[in-house]
Amino acid sequence: MSSTLKVAMASSELNPEQRICESTVPGLPSSPLAPIFHPRTVAVIGATEKPASVGRTILRNLLEQPFGATIFPINPHRPNVMGIRCYPNIAAIGEPVDLAIVITPAATVPAVLEECVEAGVGGAIVISAGFAESGAEGKERERKIRQVLASGHLRMVGPNCVGVMNPRTGFNATFAPANALPGNIAFLSQSGALCTAILDWSLKEMVGFSAFVSIGSMLDVNWGDLIYHFGDDPYTSSILIYMESVGDARSFLSAAREVSLRKPIIVIKPGRTEAGQRAAASHTGSITGSDEAFEAAFRRCGILRVASISELFDMAEVLSKQPRPRGPRLAVVTNAGGAGVLATDALLANGAHLAVLSPETHDELNRFLPAAWSHADPVDTLGDSSPAMYVKALEIVARDPNCDAVLSILAPQGMTEPEQAAGLLRTAAESIRKPLLASWMGGSRMQLAANVLNEARIPTFEYPDAAARSFAYMWRYTSNLQSLYETPMFAGELPVDGPRRVAEIIANAVKKDRTILTEHESKQVLGVYELPVLPSQIAQTAEEAAAAADIIGYPVVLKLHSETITHKTERGGVRLNLENAEAVRAAFTAIQNTFAPENSFNGVTVQPMVRSSGYELILGSSTDPQFGPVLVFGMGGQLVEVIRDNAYSLPPLTTTLARRMMEHTRILQALKGIRGQRPVDTDKLEELLVRFSELVVENPRIAEIEINPLLAGPDGIVALDARVILHPNSVQDAALPRPAIRPYPSQYISNWESHDGTTFTLRPIRPDDEPLMVDFHHQLSETSVYMRYFLPLKLDVRVSHERLFTKCFIDYDREIGLVAEYADEQGTRRIAGIARLIRKHCDNSAEVAFLVADKFQNRGLGTHLLEQTIQIARKEGISTLEGATLSDNFNMKDMFVKAGFKFAPPEEGVATACLKLS
Repeated sequence: MSSTLKVAMASSELNPEQRICESTVPGLPSSPLAPIFHPRTVAVIGATEKPASVGRTILRNLLEQPFGATIFPINPHRPNVMGIRCYPNIAAIGEPVDLAIVITPAATVPAVLEECVEAGVGGAIVISAGFAESGAEGKERERKIRQVLASGHLRMVGPNCVGVMNPRTGFNATFAPANALPGNIAFLSQSGALCTAILDWSLKEMVGFSAFVSIGSMLDVNWGDLIYHFGDDPYTSSILIYMESVGDARSFLSAAREVSLRKPIIVIKPGRTEAGQRAAASHTGSITGSDEAFEAAFRRCGILRVASISELFDMAEVLSKQPRPRGPRLAVVTNAGGAGVLATDALLANGAHLAVLSPETHDELNRFLPAAWSHADPVDTLGDSSPAMYVKALEIVARDPNCDAVLSILAPQGMTEPEQAAGLLRTAAESIRKPLLASWMGGSRMQLAANVLNEARIPTFEYPDAAARSFAYMWRYTSNLQSLYETPMFAGELPVDGPRRVAEIIANAVKKDRTILTEHESKQVLGVYELPVLPSQIAQTAEEAAAAADIIGYPVVLKLHSETITHKTERGGVRLNLENAEAVRAAFTAIQNTFAPENSFNGVTVQPMVRSSGYELILGSSTDPQFGPVLVFGMGGQLVEVIRDNAYSLPPLTTTLARRMMEHTRILQALKGIRGQRPVDTDKLEELLVRFSELVVENPRIAEIEINPLLAGPDGIVALDARVILHPNSVQDAALPRPAIRPYPSQYISNWESHDGTTFTLRPIRPDDEPLMVDFHHQLSETSVYMRYFLPLKLDVRVSHERLFTKCFIDYDREIGLVAEYADEQGTRRIAGIARLIRKHCDNSAEVAFLVADKFQNRGLGTHLLEQTIQIARKEGISTLEGATLSDNFNMKDMFVKAGFKFAPPEEGVATACLKLS
């Protein structure tokens, strides 16, 4: 027997992102948003014939471009609108309605939506404004709408939006003056005015869309819902977003990380400045969050952020036409030196590099280029080079292994012949396997030549700096995706009871309703997660301080021990390099005299004086209103706010993500060793960042935590000072900010012993389990593989990094992978089996699958994995479990039946099982 429970489609293991529910629209994948984007019946609530009104415009747009749906105008005051029978309310229609478009006054919207829920409407678009953006009264209306939506299955776009378009079918549920052209870009915007402006521009530029969505205030349908929907849409190749606030951060990041692995998601996010953030907040009525947090979030899930509307569409074109670069090195081939300089400046300013051409490439170019050519990158072939000479130079440069992409710059000069050069370059491009961009500047002749390049899928730009900047964006996008694919390595163990021990440390502060921990308490918290701290002792008197110093050994440091003051240095609360007991007593007295009058003196802490050299770093976390905890790392010390060499990231971290975070700081170069100094152990620093991130996500009562300075030198790393600020007791545990990325679900770790005495640890899979999974697949027979995947999946496919990474580095909000780990005769950790619980995008159901190595089959492990998976599904609030097995796998079918599953009639040799959990 093969202990395997297969998910609903045999192909889903190879393409997990394509797992979708059965379609309700022929030829299209289904989703909860299908009634909104593919309706068959539409009710327009608030339809009117009033000239220049929103109600009339939307109804006209729906009627002028028939898309195969039946339209029902609703207006209790009219028998008909625009010659079509009108209904008093949605219940009077008397047949199922897929979509309701609501254009009534804001005060009436909750009651209208309640009628829609009662009528079983699938989707709604609320155009009406007057909600959170208008103040307290509007927020109360939003509360009522949420209450209505929670009572049924209605999904709603809006309120305060322009509407949605599906240009492929002609569906236009907006009050825009025209429909968008069909294409393969899904454009999603929080700004309605920007939607109409871009629509107008797109018609002029002949840019097409698979969807055009004004998302409004996101009271229900949010970014995550839309990203999943268009990620599954076969007619969408890129998702473009204008974003002012993120809404449900965890939903957004979950969807974006999954979809960005196969479709580019490109975002323009205003609000880089404080003034811009205030403007965005007043526009949407929601909190925007810090720009640093957004940058960290976009990097974490593989999103490309651009700075302008033009770049948004430029990058959609570039990423759809060209392969991703393998590195940041661009080679520029130009016939105009000045244009090459402009490209170079833009390239370096945006984080990419010029390629350093190999000697072999130089030799080849020397053989036919004029002696005065630039002899470096940019390769300036000079203004009198012929088309054949120019294109030959570009081909040679493109073959250089030190080059990751090529930019062709051509200016109209005496011997340019742009049409001939374009034809030659089009032919040459067929054999170039690297990104190839072009900026052919000039008037009508150059434009005609550029059209030839565009037809050959070579993106062209009006100016060279824009082209170079686009390559830098390409590399940034590739680098973000590479971060998602790298396998982390973490040799240490994290504390299994960290939250309990931290709760004990902070109990005294919580009891006193104190939000600021003392430095001593803060360092105790760090110690729970094995973060390196100096030993310290609390002293209430001068004599106690001197005695403590004698034990620790001179020289020592005395610091104020206070329950109210955190920044001690600025106020004289730190005394350094105390060489003897007399100096300690004098320092104690001085600190006491300074702080005792204001009742902020609770003694001092005595610590050893660190004489080791090193760099002062900062490592901290604060709470962002949108993303929850956000980590910061960089150069520390007293000038941290002046130098501002910091990088930000969302917890939890892996060693790979920790290294990427460090790479976004300038101080890293110094840590690696400069001017003959020994380097800092950056591997240890990566592990420290991972431990710190676990501390943050496992202890949500902590509002802020900061280690400054964190002294990092060649002899070690140690926290010299630390402070922790708690959320006040008035904030209930359930209301504490949660991490935007779900942390490791350690609550699902358990031990189990099989009937033959083998002990297994069942735990959620981790990103660093990839080597163990490779070993696991080597333990499987061909029969087990066939029974699990319904096809003879080859070993090299099953153990490929591209596949296994997506199985190990998972989003615990969408999927739980439960591995059964054991130690073999040599004490080596190995995996004996794995079960997976995968939420569907469509509803509150999940797919379940598991597989056990041949050696451990028929020992009860498969049954236990299934039982544990069902328990986890219940705790996760999943309503239905679905799975499948081959029809002739009778042992497996018996296992399902014993677990309570019900089977549907088999189809094409596959038996599908279902278990209702609620």
